[in-house]
Amino acid sequence: MLTLLEQHYGYIFEKELLEEIVRVSTIKEVPAGTTLMNIGQYVKSMPLLLEGVIKILREDEEGDELLLYFLEKGDTCAMTMSCCTGNKKSEIKAVTELDTKLVMIPVEKMDEWVGKYKSWRTFVLGSYHHRLMELLETVDNIAFKKMDERLLKYLHDKVAVTASRKIKSTHQEIAYELHTSRVVISRLLKKLENQGIIALHRNSLEVL
Repeated sequence: MLTLLEQHYGYIFEKELLEEIVRVSTIKEVPAGTTLMNIGQYVKSMPLLLEGVIKILREDEEGDELLLYFLEKGDTCAMTMSCCTGNKKSEIKAVTELDTKLVMIPVEKMDEWVGKYKSWRTFVLGSYHHRLMELLETVDNIAFKKMDERLLKYLHDKVAVTASRKIKSTHQEIAYELHTSRVVISRLLKKLENQGIIALHRNSLEVL
């Protein structure tokens, strides 16, 4: 585990912190499509991503979802940190977008390391700031952008985080994550196909 941590976090954390993470944490490997956390659950451990991608979603009372942001290797989730430190129930849903490898850190280490390691404190504060900026961007997209613009950004982000131009999502799944109807998404995707931007396939599409 130490070698993996050094590859992804060695430029952030001092050696003593890396060694302590190895002593107290466990590695978890989960396939794509796995729900790691649901709204209302208590957080028992905080994840650091070594490989893969996780999408963070909000859910309304009817069960409709809205994609907030993606987590990639080298990231952690500021909302998870907040739940850890306050012993609160989760306000988000976390689902793996790709096969994912995580280092799971016990929640009791969160506060201890903030005071003990300057690099951890900097990492936590930086994560809060980065996720806040992403949340503000999501709010701006909903408030100020038309659905076709939101869809294009969604496709661009998917290609970026998965490193693949093929997006294995149905029209309904895309509609859920953008909090709109399947009919709207299907119409806009067909328009993008006619413009030569994408190619539609059964249960997937390709960004050209």
